[in-house]
Amino acid sequence: MKTVTIYGSMRFSDEMKRIAFLLESSFGFNVLQCTYNESGLALTQQMLQRLENAHLRKIDLSDFVYIVDVDHYIGDSVRLEIDYAREKCKPVLYHSDFPDNLNSLS
Repeated sequence: MKTVTIYGSMRFSDEMKRIAFLLESSFGFNVLQCTYNESGLALTQQMLQRLENAHLRKIDLSDFVYIVDVDHYIGDSVRLEIDYAREKCKPVLYHSDFPDNLNSLS
């Protein structure tokens, strides 16, 4: 079973959750998702640093990363995560490359 970390702008959180479900249920991937702050809690600098460290560790544990780039949008934080994944020689897949379905992943 391959492990994948899914990233994208939080404005696409519903889409990321849907894709994570499909990656696990349809393809058998183990999906590590980014952390959602849906309740809008105030974040301290320490909390932000912990989240960043956790995101990078998830990349370390992954076989590849999957970027949810709706309308090809990639924010600054996701760009940093992509750069980190590439530094670690992790393949980076973009949702925009699978516009009709995810079947080419299997």
